[in-house]
Amino acid sequence: MTFRLSPGAQRNGYRLEGHVRVGSTNAMALERAKAGDPGRLWIAAVKQETGRGRRGRIWETPEGNLAATLMLVLRGIQQPAALGFVAGLSLSDALNRVAPNLYLSVGVDGGATAQGGRFTLKWPNDVLADGAKLAGILLESAFLPDGAMAIAVGIGVNVLAHPDDLPYPATSLHWLGFPVDAEGLFEVLSAAWAENSAIWDEGRGLDAIRRKWLTRAAGLGSEVAVKIDHDVVRGTFETIDSECRFVLREANGRTRLISAGDVHFGAVASAGAA
Repeated sequence: MTFRLSPGAQRNGYRLEGHVRVGSTNAMALERAKAGDPGRLWIAAVKQETGRGRRGRIWETPEGNLAATLMLVLRGIQQPAALGFVAGLSLSDALNRVAPNLYLSVGVDGGATAQGGRFTLKWPNDVLADGAKLAGILLESAFLPDGAMAIAVGIGVNVLAHPDDLPYPATSLHWLGFPVDAEGLFEVLSAAWAENSAIWDEGRGLDAIRRKWLTRAAGLGSEVAVKIDHDVVRGTFETIDSECRFVLREANGRTRLISAGDVHFGAVASAGAA
């Protein structure tokens, strides 16, 4: 097992801890920050035993999949929530590089397709392949004694295997027929992150990130249902706004801005989100 940073990532000052097995790469990253690590630290593993997803959900990472977290230390107002969109773009760039000939059928649960390639981005933090979840992204943060903020950008990718007991479809790169390994994918991901982070430019390039993200957005222009806590709202996925909030156009013409929720496309949106 050998994780490596790309030459571009190394030139930009990123560092790496590679592991076979960890509890949680996000938890480990925040521990490093609290111990005084200056940031730009990747922690990567091929097995994660206590990982978690959004809203405390379990994110299982069996051996052979990729669990990677980038720990950053931010000072001042840098729109840290947008880093999830930087991560999604970086991962989709990496996937298109390691699987350039991978054919996927068109459509997201019967909805509209993205314009930008075979891997699509589901708001706010999933990467889809053929409409099924291939990867998830989780941001966690902690304030440091000097007033800075540590951000853990966690990325979990189904490389070798995917769960089959979820309430939504999931897939893996091997299931799709592409035999990349976690270590190889990580090296390309580290290069793509360095490139997209330069576009983000500590928050100054957020609009460029937003526009690039929209070219790969799953379900853009299609009927969606968004579950917000215990409520479900329906309408058309119109865009994301300048703060990367989900913009929903309801049937009555009203525009609704959504900061957090679970998005469902196509047939699920028509029937109702469970």
